[in-house]
Amino acid sequence: MVDIPDISVVVPVYGSDNTLVRLYERVAAAVAQIPASFELIFVDDCGPGNPWKLIKDMAQNDPRVKGLKLSRNFGQHSAIMAGVDAALGKWLVIMDCDLQDRPEEIPRLWTKAQEGYDVVVGRRVERQDRLFKRLLSRAFYFVFDYMSEQKSDATQSSFGIYSRKIVDLVKKLPEQPRAFPLLVRWSGFEIMPMDIIHDKRIEGKSSYSLGRKLSWATDTIVSYSNKPLKMFVQFGFLIAFVAFCYGVWLIIRYIFYDYTPAGWTSMMVSLYFLSGILLFGMGVLGVYIGRIFNQVKERPLYIIKEKTPISAKEYNL
Repeated sequence: MVDIPDISVVVPVYGSDNTLVRLYERVAAAVAQIPASFELIFVDDCGPGNPWKLIKDMAQNDPRVKGLKLSRNFGQHSAIMAGVDAALGKWLVIMDCDLQDRPEEIPRLWTKAQEGYDVVVGRRVERQDRLFKRLLSRAFYFVFDYMSEQKSDATQSSFGIYSRKIVDLVKKLPEQPRAFPLLVRWSGFEIMPMDIIHDKRIEGKSSYSLGRKLSWATDTIVSYSNKPLKMFVQFGFLIAFVAFCYGVWLIIRYIFYDYTPAGWTSMMVSLYFLSGILLFGMGVLGVYIGRIFNQVKERPLYIIKEKTPISAKEYNL
């Protein structure tokens, strides 16, 4: 019979060889302050370095540490879902591997959740990231909120604690991509924010390049909203209405003022303008069709290549 831990801590791993052992030690020390058992699940997303060796060594020395190694780089959110699917705990904590999320905040999150909240997330009042990254995050949530008609807080992160009820609900949702924090917000359950300390990155830099950030933002907005399609319908009606009014005005001028416009410049400008709008609209439609194509293929979000022995036994993977 498998013992059910009180807390499952899920950590997607992309590189970060030099922080994993310290992360494990700090998580163990932090959870020791509260009356709760825990498991620590590392999901190796096939990044640089050799974190899998460290994970196996930690799992061998401490049965509370479990490890999953994906067959290739599936992305942070797929790695999170791999850990979520494997988690057995009554509560789930999600945090990054770079130690910007402080393990010492876990007892505070746990204590707040015991007051009756299903979701408690950290709010980074003083976010220790570069100005460009903070501005890009705010811009994303501004556009995402407008497109999805939701209200988000750019200072909140996925670092938080989630009840088993929320976890089981999200696991039943079939769509791709499956961003756990956004699906939790979509579920409509009350989210209790809590101010936390956000540390500076100890070493290295974020694996999210500008291109990856824009790609993820596009996929997310398209997956969670069909408003861009509606906007193009509305814009099409607006262009047609303006063109109709302009045509009526030209007819009136021709009849009453005997005025015949030269037309060549205005025609070419209108032609290129409308052509650009049509191509852009077709591109947006193509992105949605691509999402449908990926969804109907029903490919898994991730493929597990290897797991630590205790993980294989307990999770039957």
